[in-house]
Amino acid sequence: MNSKALKQIFTDTDFVHRSGTPEELRVAEYLKARCEAFGATARIEAFPVPMAEIEETHVFADGKEIPAKGFFCCGSGEVEGELYYMPSQDRVSVAGAKDKIVLMDTSGIGFFGYQDLMKAGAKGILFQYGDLHNGNRDIDERDLRAAVVGEQQKVLCAMLHVSAAVALVKNKTKRVRIQIKQREYEGESHNVVAELPGKTDEWIALSAHYDTTALSHGSYDNMTGCVGILGVLEALKNKPLNYGLRLVFCGSEERGLLGSKAYVRDHEAELEKIALNVNLDMIGTIMGKFIARVSAEEALAHYITYMGAELGFPVSAKTGVYSSDSTPFADKGVPALSFARLANGSVAPIHCRFDRPDVLSMEQLQKDIAFIAEFTRRMAMSAVCPVGRDIPDSVKKELDEYLFRKRRD
Repeated sequence: MNSKALKQIFTDTDFVHRSGTPEELRVAEYLKARCEAFGATARIEAFPVPMAEIEETHVFADGKEIPAKGFFCCGSGEVEGELYYMPSQDRVSVAGAKDKIVLMDTSGIGFFGYQDLMKAGAKGILFQYGDLHNGNRDIDERDLRAAVVGEQQKVLCAMLHVSAAVALVKNKTKRVRIQIKQREYEGESHNVVAELPGKTDEWIALSAHYDTTALSHGSYDNMTGCVGILGVLEALKNKPLNYGLRLVFCGSEERGLLGSKAYVRDHEAELEKIALNVNLDMIGTIMGKFIARVSAEEALAHYITYMGAELGFPVSAKTGVYSSDSTPFADKGVPALSFARLANGSVAPIHCRFDRPDVLSMEQLQKDIAFIAEFTRRMAMSAVCPVGRDIPDSVKKELDEYLFRKRRD
């Protein structure tokens, strides 16, 4: 794909397209049309996602209102309590959260952290976002995920800009009141599934998510991954493939891999026909190192390293779990890996208004796509896919931890 064609895709999708919104569906339809233009059959598959419309959010510190955004799907109501700044989630800190409004140093919380706070009796949670030394005062919008809440009750949660959080602690704020009014409902997100058949009835599945967070246009995270899939499709569309290519553009990744989880759930009977999942999440930046995280046998990591040396393409490959759409595939026993070019957040930030096309290099993107396309070609044209289906115990352990089945050691 030439530079002009690449730039056009980023221009056409240069807007916020959050999970479950009309804008997300607009991008899904765009990607479907792109796949069809390259000769692949394509369809859009809907799946349910929790949604909410927040009508009001108010946070008061010792009676004075401060700017805040309520978490979607955390419920409606009002809660008041003593402010408790909790920079760490150790047992001693958590024990002090009873009947308090907890201010955390993070922008979100995992399953076990939330469970611990609920068992300790926390009444509400404040998170923080942004940079104290940057003039931008955006506040991110998040949701309280069902996977985090589990069997516990919901409590009101809100996001503050870090400057407001610092002021709360500096001014020794005593009491905080959170008020949120929202309408919660079941919405719809979408996966785009395209296919380029091979000689057998087995597939190499490529995946990438196309949704964004509330503030981001998602050029780097992750239209680059989607463009990467399209580039692979263009490169291999006329090749005599043994394994077909199944392309899965996932919606709602930013809300906990909801699209890829929906795909493996709805297609579980077909997963034995997927020999390998190749996931692309963030490539093509001006700066940054190229990595492969392999949720499969260690031999595959070595193969990618050797291939990089053969082609003169530096890549850091090792086994493990990558926080993206390869994870649900691996959890279902499908060998999987993620490719990414990881840039410093000060150069190519994500989940913010600065994730725009100008952080990208079309030349580097073409090089990244060429490497991924060659790797995919070798897998898809192999007489038998060389990657074994056994997931190593070390990777299974990481999957259990990532998916909240076990606490991290």
